[in-house]
Order: sequence, then C-alpha cells, then structure tokens
Amino acid sequence: MATALLYDIHGNLVALEAVLAEADRAGATSYLLGGDYASFGPWPRETAELLETLPAAARIRGNGERWLREEPEVPPEVHAFAAAALTAAREALGADLVARLYELPERAELDGMLVCHGSPLSDIESFAPAAQPDEERMLAGVAQRTILFGHSHQQFARPGPNGTTLINPGSAGMPLDGDVRAAYALRRDDGAFEFRRVGYDVERASNRGFPPEVPTRTLSLTISGALVAP
Repeated sequence: MATALLYDIHGNLVALEAVLAEADRAGATSYLLGGDYASFGPWPRETAELLETLPAAARIRGNGERWLREEPEVPPEVHAFAAAALTAAREALGADLVARLYELPERAELDGMLVCHGSPLSDIESFAPAAQPDEERMLAGVAQRTILFGHSHQQFARPGPNGTTLINPGSAGMPLDGDVRAAYALRRDDGAFEFRRVGYDVERASNRGFPPEVPTRTLSLTISGALVAP
C-alpha cells in the first residue's frame, strides 16, 4: 500500500484522472493533496470536486486557493492574465467551493514529515532543484526534517539546509520541467518514495485551451508569483 502525493493540478481534469488510475494500480490507498487544485485550468470545479472524494491523509491549500480571495502577488506584466484566470475560476467553482478551498490549512504533518506548498516560509517562495545561496531562510527555522512541497512544478528530491530532506513530487497538471507527462510521487509503507510520470490525453486538454496560449515565462510568473528556474 502507498500514499500518493499530488501537487499543482491546476484544473487539468484529464491529467488528474490518469494519475488517479495509475496510482490505484500502483497500490495507493490514501492521498496527500498539496494545493493549487483548480485555478488556471479548464476544469476547475470538476477537478476540485473529484479531489474532495479522495481519502486524504492530509490536504492543504496553495497560493492558488489563497488567491481566490486575496490579491495575487505576481509581477505587473502578468497581473491582467492572472486576474482574468482567477475570476474565471471563482465563477466556475461557486462561493461554497471557493470558501472550502480558501479555508484549507497552509501546512500539515504526515508521518513526521512537514507538508507545505512552497516552503515553510511562504506559499510562493520555493526551493529549486539545485541548492541556492539564500534558501536556508525559506526553512523558517525548520531543521532535521523531511519537507514535502510543490509550487515550482519540478519533480526532484535532494538534501536541504540544516539537515533537511526536500521532496517535490512535481506537478500533476502542469509540469514545467520539460516533460509533459503528469507528475506525482508515491510513499510506500516502508517510507520509500517513488517518483512517477503518467501520460494522458493531452489533445483533450488542448482542445479546452490548456495549457493557456501564453509564453512559458508568463505562465511561470503567474502560477508561481516568480519565474521558475530550470
């Protein structure tokens, strides 16, 4: 048996359906849901409602859920795009579902591991695949722990500062690491992690205008609040 770790789905229902089917075959019996479920994708309500049916070991919000009620912290060059996308998501989701998503906790615990969206410090500041000079501040004092996070839409694991282990399962709905397949991870009952990639019907998503027809830089700046470095 295993727990499937799902982050950054962004309303991509067909990718989510493919991931859930693959996770079930791989033995997943519970799910860690790490935020950014609905906004910036073509099926926000359907995706959020499907996620609510899953047996969740932990469920948190990301900046995408927070931005449903708060001003997005994005550069001026992408503010209009972000505002339009978030308005569309709010209208599709409806007031009750927006409230449930917004009220999710920012952090959680899973078997002694810290679960967050971007980092212990912030839901819009996150760790890169390679160590960065100033990344210790994003730990916000956390040390000697495994940290599960997403936000950058890049699948990786590596040692972090202060004895931490950093694990990013990748984006199930909008990968930005050069591989279009949906990304997620499994945590087996013995504590082992497995990174997974799943092909899905990209054409079906494309027929709904996904991903949005904007430059990769614009998309990256919008969903993350900052440019995601490769």
